[in-house]
Amino acid sequence: MLAAGVRIAYVLGVADGFNRERFYDAAYYELEARTVAQGKGFADPFRLLPGADHAIVPAADHPPLTVLVLTPVVRWFPGQLPLRFTSALAGLGVVLLTALLARAVAGDRAALIAAFLAALYPYLWVNDGLIMSESFTGLFVVGALLAAYRAIRRPRSWWRWVLVGVLGGIAALGRAELLLLVPLLMLGVLVGRRVDGWAVRCGATACAGLAMLAVLAPWFIYNTGRFDERVLISTNDGLALVASNCDETYSGPAMGLTILAGPPCLPDPVPGDQSVVAAEYRRIGFRYMGDHLDRLPLVILARAGRDWSLFRPADMIDWNLAEGRPSWVTRLGLWWYYPLLLAALVGTVVLWRRRRWVWPLLVPPIVVTLGTVLAFGQTRFRAPAEPVIVVLAAVALAAIGRRSQAASDDPVPVG
Repeated sequence: MLAAGVRIAYVLGVADGFNRERFYDAAYYELEARTVAQGKGFADPFRLLPGADHAIVPAADHPPLTVLVLTPVVRWFPGQLPLRFTSALAGLGVVLLTALLARAVAGDRAALIAAFLAALYPYLWVNDGLIMSESFTGLFVVGALLAAYRAIRRPRSWWRWVLVGVLGGIAALGRAELLLLVPLLMLGVLVGRRVDGWAVRCGATACAGLAMLAVLAPWFIYNTGRFDERVLISTNDGLALVASNCDETYSGPAMGLTILAGPPCLPDPVPGDQSVVAAEYRRIGFRYMGDHLDRLPLVILARAGRDWSLFRPADMIDWNLAEGRPSWVTRLGLWWYYPLLLAALVGTVVLWRRRRWVWPLLVPPIVVTLGTVLAFGQTRFRAPAEPVIVVLAAVALAAIGRRSQAASDDPVPVG
C-alpha cells in the first residue's frame, strides 16, 4: 500500500504535469507504441508526425520491450496518463520482487526492510512515473535474479534454469546491455562451487543460454528481413558509441557524457537505413577510441563515476530534468543513495561472511559498469542495479537489527 500510494501520488501530483515537452526516448516509446498499434510495425514514428513525409521506414532505435508493453495500452486508452500508470504498475512489481529476492537471500526481516526501502527510494519511483524502459526492464532483471536463487536450490530442475534464461532474455529486449545478464549469471554457476557436478553446471548453463536465445531470436529474425546490416537488439548502440567518443567527451565539463547536438561528436548520417548508419557510427566510434587509448582509461572511469554518482553528480540534475525528472527528486535521490550504497557494501560483506551465494547480486552492478567501457555514463543507466542496492542495504540493516536485539536480550549481571 505504501509503494502504491507513493507512485500514485507522484504520477498524479508531479509526473503527469511535468515536462510535457517529452525527451526523445520517452517520445519515441509513446509514438512507436501508437505506430505499432496502428498496424504499421516498428517504423520510424517521427516520419509519421504531422508535417513529415509519412514514409514507412523500418526502425529499431530502441529495444522492443517497452513498446510491446505499451502498445495494447495506447490501443485502448487515450493520453499519457495510462502509460505512466502502466510504468508505475511495473514499478510495484519491482518492489514486490525486490522483497522476495531479499527473503531468498537473507530471510523475512531483510525482506520487510527491502520492501520498505524499495517503496520509498526516490531513484526507483521516479522512473515509475516516466514513459521509459527502466521500470519494465527492472521487473525482469529482479525476476531473473530471484529465479537464479530458486534454481540453485534445485539445480537439476532444468525448467528453473530455463526461467532464468527467459526472464534475462526479456530484460535484454528492454535494454541492450542486459545481454550480459544471463551469461554473467551462468558464469557464476559454471565456475562456482554452489552446484555439484560439472555435467549439472553445464546443463544448467545450456538451459539458460538456449532459453535466452529463443527469446531473442524472433526480434533478430524480424530485423534481419528489414535491414541491410545485422541488428541484434537496436541500432542505438552506434549513436551512443560515436557521440560518447569525441574530443568534447574525453575532457572538460562533458567528460564521460555524450554530445548529440551534431558535428563533430555526431557526424552527418551516411546514406542507407538505420542499420547502415549505426554500422558507420560504430566504425567511427571504435576508430576514435583506438586513436585515443591514452585517454580512454580516464574517460571510462569518468563514465563509471557518472553512472554511480561518484563523479560530478550535480551535472545529472540538469540532465535528469531534461528527461522529465524534477530537480528536487534527483537531489532527494542522492540523499537516499549514498547511505544505501554504503549499507549495500556492508551487506555484501555480511553475505560473504555467512557464505551465502552473493554472485547474482553483483551481476547487475557489473553489467552497469561494463556498459561504460563503450558509451557514456548517466544516473538512469544504473537503474538495473538499484533494486540490488536496496536488497544488500536491507541485508546490512537486518544484520544490525539482529545484533542489537541479541545484545539487548543478554542477561545483565547482578551484584
